[in-house]
Amino acid sequence: MPKKEWFAEWFDSPYYHLLYNNRDANEARAFIQKLVEKLALAPGAPVLDLACGKGRHAVTLAELGFKVLGADLAPQSIAAALEFTKLQPSLDLNFMVHDMREVIENQQFTAVFNLFTSFGYFEALADNHKVCASIATMLAPNGIVVIDFFNAQKVSQNLVAEESVSRGDINFEIKRWASDTHIFKQISIQDPQHDQTIGPYTERVQALSLSDFQELLEPSFDLLNTYGSYDLAPFNPENSDRLILIAKKKP
Repeated sequence: MPKKEWFAEWFDSPYYHLLYNNRDANEARAFIQKLVEKLALAPGAPVLDLACGKGRHAVTLAELGFKVLGADLAPQSIAAALEFTKLQPSLDLNFMVHDMREVIENQQFTAVFNLFTSFGYFEALADNHKVCASIATMLAPNGIVVIDFFNAQKVSQNLVAEESVSRGDINFEIKRWASDTHIFKQISIQDPQHDQTIGPYTERVQALSLSDFQELLEPSFDLLNTYGSYDLAPFNPENSDRLILIAKKKP
């Protein structure tokens, strides 16, 4: 069998979820609420959380009254996300395993959310165009896409080269570096239940700039706004933490 792409293997590892278990749910909820206010989507509108992970953003969208589908490539993430549908059965919320490069058939959305740097993982740059084309196909006329990416310029200039992170008795040794095109994070894992070091896993994310996204979006979208933080402050390539883009599907 062909080797899995790095993100398909790493994102479906229980160690991935353990390493990143400190993500701030309150921050995520506040961000979604600000976005929804800005977008003024109709109550009950169908929306897609694309590359949804364990579903924290999708749940907030459903709690705000939208009809939500969360899609992610990692089966373990979707299995965890589906637990939300059992805990809150009144929400119009569902999840599925899905590759973001492909169209979800027989579905149309008012908005597609791609959040928390869930873009730019692919080896082939053409796959970025596939994602944008798939999103455009799934959007209703005048539909909105929101992409939340890191600010690659600031990240590459402020990398912590080496770091140790502990989660209970499991230790993660992390190395970071950047090239002209990518930002890398290599993760080696010491788990007392295993004699040998696990990994390393290497995250490789394309160092996409605002101009890169403008080029990607141009065939199918009009860029409406860019923001540089979860408070929706203006984007500044020198010091913003995030690059958040809101674009409307072209007629």
